[in-house]
Amino acid sequence: MSHDHEHGLPPKSSVSRWFLTTNHKDIGVLYLITALFFLVFGGVLALLFRLELISSGADLLGSMGYNQAVSTHGLLMVFWFISPFAFGFANYLVPLQIGADDLAFPRLNALSYWLYLFSGILMGVSFFQGTTFAGGWTMYAPLNTPAYIPGEGLGATSVVLALIMFTAAVTLGSVNFLTTMYRMRAEGLRMRDIPIFSLSINLTVWMMLFAFAALLAALMILASDHILGTTYFQYSIDGTTMATDADNPGASLLWAHLFWFFGHPEVYIVFFPALGVMAECFQTFTGRRLVGRKWFIISMVLVALQSFVVWMHHMFLTGINLPIKTIFMATTIGISLPFDLMVFSLIYTMAKGRVRFTTPFLFSLGALILFIIGGITGVFLGAIVLDYQFRGTYWVVAHFHYVMVAGATALFGGLYYWYPKITGKMYNETLGKIQFGVYFLGFNLLYFPMFIAWETPRRVFVYPDGLQIWHTMATVGGFILGASFLLMFYNLFVSLWRGEDVGPNPWEYATSAEWAAASPPPLENFPGVPSYGTGKLEFLDEETVAERTESMPGAAAHGHAATDGGAVTARAAATATAMESTHEVSGEEHASHASFWPFLVSLGGFIAFLGLSGVRTGSVFYLTMAAVGGVATLGSLVGMTREPFHAPEMAIAERWPFERVEKMKLGMWTFLASDIVLFGAFIGSYAFVRVAYGWTAWHHDLIPAEHVTMPGLINTYLLLTSSFLVVLAMVAAERKSKRGTVAALMGTFALGVGFLINKGLEWQHLFHISTEAFPNGWNLSTNIASSTFYLTTGLHGAHVTIGLVICAYMTIRAWNGAYQGDDRAIEYFGLYWHFVDIVWLFLFPLFYIL
Repeated sequence: MSHDHEHGLPPKSSVSRWFLTTNHKDIGVLYLITALFFLVFGGVLALLFRLELISSGADLLGSMGYNQAVSTHGLLMVFWFISPFAFGFANYLVPLQIGADDLAFPRLNALSYWLYLFSGILMGVSFFQGTTFAGGWTMYAPLNTPAYIPGEGLGATSVVLALIMFTAAVTLGSVNFLTTMYRMRAEGLRMRDIPIFSLSINLTVWMMLFAFAALLAALMILASDHILGTTYFQYSIDGTTMATDADNPGASLLWAHLFWFFGHPEVYIVFFPALGVMAECFQTFTGRRLVGRKWFIISMVLVALQSFVVWMHHMFLTGINLPIKTIFMATTIGISLPFDLMVFSLIYTMAKGRVRFTTPFLFSLGALILFIIGGITGVFLGAIVLDYQFRGTYWVVAHFHYVMVAGATALFGGLYYWYPKITGKMYNETLGKIQFGVYFLGFNLLYFPMFIAWETPRRVFVYPDGLQIWHTMATVGGFILGASFLLMFYNLFVSLWRGEDVGPNPWEYATSAEWAAASPPPLENFPGVPSYGTGKLEFLDEETVAERTESMPGAAAHGHAATDGGAVTARAAATATAMESTHEVSGEEHASHASFWPFLVSLGGFIAFLGLSGVRTGSVFYLTMAAVGGVATLGSLVGMTREPFHAPEMAIAERWPFERVEKMKLGMWTFLASDIVLFGAFIGSYAFVRVAYGWTAWHHDLIPAEHVTMPGLINTYLLLTSSFLVVLAMVAAERKSKRGTVAALMGTFALGVGFLINKGLEWQHLFHISTEAFPNGWNLSTNIASSTFYLTTGLHGAHVTIGLVICAYMTIRAWNGAYQGDDRAIEYFGLYWHFVDIVWLFLFPLFYIL
């Protein structure tokens, strides 16, 4: 019997359930359904421009309509469909596969989903703001800047902001998954022993943590060009005259470097979960453990590491010198070698086992075949000479889809594979196999002719008449592919009511932990606490857990830290026993599963971003939206922190290599790792454009004499002193000195405010200087040097402001008696504050001395 009501959750039949839930299985279902909606959205756009391409010329959509359809199709499929679809499975299955009750931070998980959904809605709204973005899904500069966007460009700005919102969702999810997988594995479950799907998610999330931080930097800079008038990627300086290359010679290459530093890992971010699904299905439906499993895992690790050193093969046609191109050609060829090993591992697993050609296996096998074709054709693009010929043609389009949609193909197999687990019903196997046949036929009829018609330039609707037959075939294939999804949706929807009921494990050779739970699993996942302590999966009862936990040193000392960032009630803080992690429902002590705040925070963010898309027009409507959204977001965040939400630590768990690191601290470390890449991208962008312009000429030509060192030096002393006071606050809290804790936190707050005031006075002075070289002041739009200075130090100032809001909140709580004898919350804040201070130690010499 479900205990949902006792956990504060309405039944699944209630609409309110889906707005309140923080349970990982519910969030996984929401991800899957939403991602499939965006698949349909992007698929309809694809069919529209495929109809356009039946004949040469823009007869149906028109030139701008065609460009919008192609651009948004790519963005929707890459960002809003395929990765979120994979993470629908990850949300549902990773906690089950590793023996956890939920993810480490349930409300952050819900917040991640709602940010994802509202980012997609903002993307959709862009179609109603004149024109949406039409510069290609890679958004190359200068086509991504206002000077090259028709009309007011509100829709294009909304797309950029939607991507920022999406990236925020990804970052929250990355922190959550990594913390969960390193802190909440079942006892005895080593990292190398967790199922391949969960391992693939672990590596995917590591790549996401760093790759999306680089993308976030690029998007924030681009949004600044759109909204604030900075000139990172622009060639338009004052809105009327066009700059020469000498004004900002690194503009277009800067975007390419930032985007592809994200973009190539993104290929593996998309494909790794698909590899995990393929490995699971091959093992289950051959009855054979994955051949060479250890080497399969090592190969995935090598690819994840190498994915960050191959991005320049997308830039072989630029002016990068030949030795650098040659190095990246070598790394590109090198990254294909681990994939060879993984492909052979899957083939040998199939050869050594007894294959059962079920629908999930057919999709997995089909994905492997498609990926092999995509990989072989990609080798051509890794060679500099051949890339000169193929780049920008339909060869790239075909190769790209044979790789990316091969990943989607495996994920559709995963949908069939885990459908019985998620729903408790079996789909129609015959209809599933028919759907695979139609899908595979449509896919190859759509994309393989593109290799033959490779001379067609990509994103162009005009092509030689001799290629029309191949484009007609591709369009027919597209509609067959689309029809296959109608079969899939019908099969899965009807099976919810007519499908045969299934037990915990409908597959004969499935052995991972999710198949030991009921189908669908209850809210608590398992009938007891999972453990592999004896070498096999077993479930410990409450009495056993209590006995073993009582004997663990320091158990009571750390039990109360396991909140999800909400208020810790006195009763919850006192309940540091093993019973927190068992499935006894006892009111406040039990894990919480319901919160409305993640939805409200995301809704506020959506309203604020929609308002920001039009603030440069001066519209009262957009300005009001931005203000209301900002206030709503801040208020919702405060409400979320005050909510008594309880997310307990597992009493017994495998936590190597972070046994002595609380989950909140590990989460903060993980977030700061991403923030390091964000600031690194901003600092790297500054260095890149300065070197492109001329390192010494930069200071002479672009920076006024009034930009002096003293304000930066004063701010350095202010921040260093504030860091020292945070340490004093920790010491005072540990000694239970309320007065000392409050005084130190107030001092930190005062010094932070002093930093911002000093920075504001400096900016005000520079904005209003009037010299022969800078008669209109030195503002955001004056030149590339002013843009880099204000935006990079402004980003740091935003981090200081966030820290001050947290510090003010903690000061109030300390005044009311919090943190006495427990300095961990202050320590977590200190990690963030020290990081912000360290960043300034890099910015100060870069912008004030060198």
